[in-house]
Amino acid sequence: MRAWLTHLDVERGVAANTLTAYRRDLARWTAYLDEVGVSDPREVGEHHVSGFLARLREGDTDHRPLAASSAARTLVAVRGLHRFLALEGEVSADPTASVSPPRPPARLPKAITVDQVERLLAAASVGETSATLRDRALLEVLYGTGARISEAVGMDLDDVAADEGIVRLRGKGGKERIVPLGSYAARALAAYLVRARPALAAAGTGTPAVFLNQRGGRLSRQSAWKVLRSAADRAGIDGHLSPHTLRHSFATHLLDGGADVRVVQELLGHASVTTTQIYTLVTVQRLREVYAQSHPRAR
Repeated sequence: MRAWLTHLDVERGVAANTLTAYRRDLARWTAYLDEVGVSDPREVGEHHVSGFLARLREGDTDHRPLAASSAARTLVAVRGLHRFLALEGEVSADPTASVSPPRPPARLPKAITVDQVERLLAAASVGETSATLRDRALLEVLYGTGARISEAVGMDLDDVAADEGIVRLRGKGGKERIVPLGSYAARALAAYLVRARPALAAAGTGTPAVFLNQRGGRLSRQSAWKVLRSAADRAGIDGHLSPHTLRHSFATHLLDGGADVRVVQELLGHASVTTTQIYTLVTVQRLREVYAQSHPRAR
């Protein structure tokens, strides 16, 4: 243990606080090994590592149960020590190699209600300036297509077919997908392209970007975030609201409306339906709430 911690300190330059945490985690690990009668690292097996993780999650008389994230962090220290021992030839195999860290519970995505979305969009379209027309179009596109903020600000004019009600989005890894635009988003985007974008473009040197800033260049992700935040403030929507919130709301409202999860997967551009299925947990939670409020024998 001392040799590994010294290696981390001297050769890897690991922060002092990290070393302190590792030292504390390893002290608990060696205490567990002592308790189960293991005093030689060559005697440590995979079942010892799994048993230790179970102990971390359950707690004992001297320690409270650890959350999955904290137990996983402790496993990092244990795994690092035994990998070091294997590399140094002190043991023939690393007993931690096949032990997976506990997975934290999936976080339910944050979505806002349909009423809040409508208030947000209305707050973004006060006035008829180039900026307000752009802001309304941007937020309508984000909610109407479920686009990531990077996909929305990355759109070029050739990606838009507002008259056909479709846009092309470029997602992670350069993957492209065609998504429907929806009548509200199509109208807002057409109004912006005809009545506002030419004035914004006149201030720049020419760019194919759909959404432009006041200098005629492509709107940045940071500026798009400010557009959303300003509209949320005017709409009186409290709490943390990010462009991704509209993407979460898009998916949640589709599933609430009866859309198939596979369709939502394609619209969001998820490589695996497993990623999309987190939204089904949100809708099930909503069903429970409605049931609890509505059924005479639910409470």
